[in-house]
Amino acid sequence: MTAESGLVVVDKPAGITSHDVVARVRRLAGTRKVGHAGTLDPMATGVLVLGLNRATRLLGHLMLTEKSYDATVRLGVATTTDDAEGEVTATVSAADVDEATVRAVFAEFLGDIEQVPTAVSAIKVDGKRAYQRVRDGEHVELAARPVTIHALDVHDVHTQGGHVDGPAAGYLDVDISVRCSSGTYIRAIARDAGARLGVGGHLTSLRRTAVGPYDLSTASTLDELAETFALMPIAEAARAAFPARDLDESRAADVRVGRALDVKLDGLTAVFAPDGEFLALYEPRDGVARATAVFV
Repeated sequence: MTAESGLVVVDKPAGITSHDVVARVRRLAGTRKVGHAGTLDPMATGVLVLGLNRATRLLGHLMLTEKSYDATVRLGVATTTDDAEGEVTATVSAADVDEATVRAVFAEFLGDIEQVPTAVSAIKVDGKRAYQRVRDGEHVELAARPVTIHALDVHDVHTQGGHVDGPAAGYLDVDISVRCSSGTYIRAIARDAGARLGVGGHLTSLRRTAVGPYDLSTASTLDELAETFALMPIAEAARAAFPARDLDESRAADVRVGRALDVKLDGLTAVFAPDGEFLALYEPRDGVARATAVFV
C-alpha cells in the first residue's frame, strides 16, 4: 500500500518493544518514515501512538500530552527495575499493612510532585541512556523532576495466597488507575509507595489506556492492522489532539509560507484551510499567532 500521512493507534502486546511495533508498522504501511509518541516497556501493553510520514512531526507535541494507565503494584517486594522484569532486591511481608493505610499513601501522590525516575529508564546521563549505564554495572542516580498526577484511583487491595514460608506469602497487590502528565513513571509510583509503607514495591502489570485523546477504543492490534490498516488521516488526528481554527483563503496562504497571523489563539492550535486541509500548528507569541510547525 502507499502510505499517507496520519496516525496509527496500536494496542501494543506484552513481550515486544515499541521499536518492534514501529518495525512491524513500517512493513505494513510500506514506508520507512514511522515514529512513535512515548515508549512503552516490553512488559507494558496498551496505547502506542505512531505517526506516518508528515504526521511524525506531530509526535513531539503529542508526547507532551497527559496519559492514562491501569496498573498493578505489588507491595512487599522491591526490584532493580521497579517492575517485574528486574531482580528482587528485598522482600518484606506486607501482611500487616491495612487497606486504609495503602489508600492513604497512594493518595499522597496526587497533584504536583517531584519524582525521581526509575534508574532503568531512557533518560540520558552525559549522553548515555540510564538503562545502559545500569546494564554496564554503573550506579545511576537521577535527579527528581516535576510531574503532575491528575488522578490516582485505588480499585482493589488484595492478598496473594501461598504458604507462610512460600514465595508469595505476605504480598499485597494494589490495582490502580492513573492519569498523569507526560514524563511520569508509574514504576516510580510503585517504588515510592512501597518505600513509604516500609515494605518495598514494584509494578507487576501496566496497561496504557490513553495518550491525550487517543484511547483503547481507537486502537488496533497488530493482527488487526495486518488485516485492515487503520490510518487516522493527519487532519482528523490534529483536530482530535489540538484546538482547531479554520482559516479563510487569504490567511491560509499566509500559513503556507509560515507568516504570522493576526488572530487570537489561547494556546497551541491546529489551523486548517477552507477545504479542511491541515496546514500547521500555531501558537500565540508576541501578540500574534506564529508558526510552531508547518505541515504543507
